[in-house]
Amino acid sequence: MSLKLYNSLSKKLEEFVPIRGNNEVGMYTCGPTVYDYVSIGNWRTYVLSDLLYRTLNFDGYKVKHVMNITDVGHLTGDNKGDADTGEDRLEKGAKREGKSAWDIANFYAEDFKKGISKLNLVEPDELPKATEHIDEQIKMVQDIQEKGFAYKISDGIYFDTKAYEKAGNTYGQLSSLDKIKEGARVKKNLEKKDPRDFALWKFSEKGGQRHMQWNSPWGVGFPGWHIECSAMSCKYLEEQFDIHIGGEDLRSIHHPNEIAQSEAATGKKPFVKYWVHGAFLQVDGGRMGKSLGNAYTLQDLEKKGYELLALRYFYLTGHYQKPLNFTWEGLEAAQNSLKNLREIINDLADTDTGRNELSSDKLQKIDKLRSKFSEAINNNLNMPEALSTAWEAAKSNIPSTDKLDLLYLFDEILGLDLRKFALTKVPDELMLLAQKRINMRQKGEFEKADQIRKKIEERGYKIKDTSDGPKISLN
Repeated sequence: MSLKLYNSLSKKLEEFVPIRGNNEVGMYTCGPTVYDYVSIGNWRTYVLSDLLYRTLNFDGYKVKHVMNITDVGHLTGDNKGDADTGEDRLEKGAKREGKSAWDIANFYAEDFKKGISKLNLVEPDELPKATEHIDEQIKMVQDIQEKGFAYKISDGIYFDTKAYEKAGNTYGQLSSLDKIKEGARVKKNLEKKDPRDFALWKFSEKGGQRHMQWNSPWGVGFPGWHIECSAMSCKYLEEQFDIHIGGEDLRSIHHPNEIAQSEAATGKKPFVKYWVHGAFLQVDGGRMGKSLGNAYTLQDLEKKGYELLALRYFYLTGHYQKPLNFTWEGLEAAQNSLKNLREIINDLADTDTGRNELSSDKLQKIDKLRSKFSEAINNNLNMPEALSTAWEAAKSNIPSTDKLDLLYLFDEILGLDLRKFALTKVPDELMLLAQKRINMRQKGEFEKADQIRKKIEERGYKIKDTSDGPKISLN
C-alpha cells in the first residue's frame, strides 16, 4: 500500500515516491530553539515527525532522519514578522537566568533529548547544532554571494530576492511572501533592496560583546536563523532530499527562505520534494503563547501528575493538519484511555495460552484489521483512524495471542510502548504480598491490607481485585 502525503509545496495530496527512486529516504525536521523548555505545541510537531518516520519504516523504507538544534541566530523579531530583528533568543535566555548563552543552550538541549525519550520518539539519526556547523554556514553564504544572490549592508549579508527571481526562480512557493509588507509591526530596514530580503549573516554590534560570535570573511558576527537548516540538511542529507517537516508557523517565512537560499547555493531543484506541516495546538479553544501563560511544557504536565505518554496518546486523537484543542480534561481522558488499553494488554498477556489453529472468520478479521490500520496510516497519517482501529482490535474476539501480536504491530506506529505493560511474570515477593493482603482483608484488618497495597504501588505496580483473585500490573 502506497503512502499518500499532503505536500505543502504542491498544495495537494500526493503519492510518496522517493526522490532517488529507491527505498532510501532522507527526512529533515526543524527542531527546537533551545533557549527555554519546549512547549507542548512544538512537541506536537516532533511527534508528527516521529509518526512519519515510523510509518515509512513500517512501509519498508530505510529512513535517515535529521533534526537540527537551533542554539544561535533565532531572533525575537520572528514573533513580529521579521526574523532579522530583535534579540537573539539564547542571549535573552542568558540574561533571564544569569548564565552564559552556551550554558543555556546546553541545558535546554539536554532537556529536549530527555523529552524525546519520555515521549517515546525514535531518536533522529543526527541531532546537529547550529553552533557546531558555523563553517558549513559560512561556506553556503559564500556560495550564494558568488552566484550573485547576496549583498552586504551595515548590519549583515542579505539574500537578494529580486536577483533570485530575475534569474528565473520562484520565491515564496510555500506562502504569499510577496504580499508581506515590511513595517506593519517592525521598523523598516531602509538599506534592504527589497522588504522580503533576509539575513544570511548578521554582524555583531560595534562596542558590544555577544556570548556567541565568530570570525567570517565579512567580519565578526553570527549566522542568520534560516541558513543553519540549509547548511546542515545539505551536509547530512545531500543537496536534494525527500521530506522536510515543521510546524505551520514555519511555512510563511522560514521554509520559503530555506528553499530560496538552498537552490541558489546549489543550483539544484527541488531542494526538497515533499513539505509536511503540522497544525497548531490550541489551548482551551484559543491561541497558545508564552505571553498568555498557557504555553505548557512537559514539566508542567508532570507536575500535575500526568505521564507523558498520555500526551502522545492525546496527539494521536487529532489529525496533524487540523488544529487540536488542548484542555486538562482532554489530557485526563487520554491518560484514562491509555491506562485502559494497558489493562487490556496486561490481561491478554496474563491469559495467553499459546497459539491455536484459527477459524477462517478469525483469520479474515485479523487481515481486515491489519489492512484497515495500514490504510489509515498511509492515508496522510490518519492517526485518529489508526487509533480507533487499535481499539477495535483490542475489543474484538480474536484469540489473546493473535490480539497481542496485532496490537504490538500497531504500536510500532502509535509508539505507546505497550510491550512494557505486558507482564508475563510478576516478582514473587509481590505475589506473596498480594496473598498476605487477601489474608488481612479476610480477617477484617483493612488498614494493614491498605498498607500492603501502598507497598505494592511504591514498587511501581498496582493491584486489582477480580472474581479470579488479585491481579498485579505495572502502574
